Amino acid sequence: MARADRHTRVVGWLKVALPLAALAILSTLFLVARRIDPEAALPYAEVDVHDLAREPRMTAPTYAGTTRDGGALTLRADEARPAAEGVEAAASALRLELDTPDGARTELSAATARMDRAAQEVVLSGGVTVTTSTGYRLETEEVAARLDRTGLESRAPVTATGPVGEIRADRMELRQENPTQASYVLVFNGGVRLVYRPGG
Repeated sequence: MARADRHTRVVGWLKVALPLAALAILSTLFLVARRIDPEAALPYAEVDVHDLAREPRMTAPTYAGTTRDGGALTLRADEARPAAEGVEAAASALRLELDTPDGARTELSAATARMDRAAQEVVLSGGVTVTTSTGYRLETEEVAARLDRTGLESRAPVTATGPVGEIRADRMELRQENPTQASYVLVFNGGVRLVYRPGG
């Protein structure tokens, strides 16, 4: 009987002590916890929802494909807008990489670009820089890059530096030299001026 009374007393004390201990632990957590500064909360993104609905866009889009002659084409941009009624798809800060089957690589960068689906090409503009793995660096205002086959064509005068020296020309074209062979050539036409620098 004494053992039962002792058990009842212990249970009674625990019913009081345990909730008090839990309360003490919780109050300690709140006292020790770091205060939240409402001013340091993450700011909301400053986005104009109406503008996004009117002109939808994608950030950091990437497009990769293969031309019918086996070239690998990769396009990257900071921002792109899809085609809409009467407006072609466009992109800003575009970077294009073209790997041809002969192992050469050509890289282009431009401020803006637009996609012409009817002509199967992307037109880079706003100051285009072209670098090739064969050692050429070209600058021009506009370049059209084919999407269906390997091909680049400038639509403005070109200034280039390369293994032979400095070149100025009205046009530049990168194309397949022979349809039956995986070899590609960089061709300058129209008022070509070469400043030859031996060993340059």
